[in-house]
Amino acid sequence: MAATRFYDFTATTLQGKEISMEEFKGKKILVVNTASKCGLTPQFEGLEALYKKYKDKDFVILGFPCNQFGNQEPGDESSIASGCVLNYGVTFPMFAKVDVNGDAAHPIFKYLKKQLGGLFGSSIKWNFTKFLIDEQGRPVKRFAPVTKPEKIASYIAK
Repeated sequence: MAATRFYDFTATTLQGKEISMEEFKGKKILVVNTASKCGLTPQFEGLEALYKKYKDKDFVILGFPCNQFGNQEPGDESSIASGCVLNYGVTFPMFAKVDVNGDAAHPIFKYLKKQLGGLFGSSIKWNFTKFLIDEQGRPVKRFAPVTKPEKIASYIAK
């Protein structure tokens, strides 16, 4: 059966552990496709600040590294993990590198793009596209790559 709810999906962490999105049930979730060598990479700082501010209020950020835009995530899982932690102190869950566009796109991104098409139809334009999912697992808002994490705080606080 094809997944029809966000909670039906699974993803593999940077450490190689498969996790069901069901684990995040009841939380607001921000799904972000990330890259370590992008002009927007400093957003990791803002994302981490957002996570620290709201994680005790049932909020989580799920980071998905992607190398589909300008080869800006060339490393393997181990180098991605150490880079995120060393350079930006990331403590929110980070997953194994995925594709977000095309036939090989991760099912989570196929689902999110279908639910919340963007300016460019259903494709993702660049790194740091963000999708907000409500406590019931419904995708509710899509944010452009250039939208700074601080601007998302008002949607999380609601």
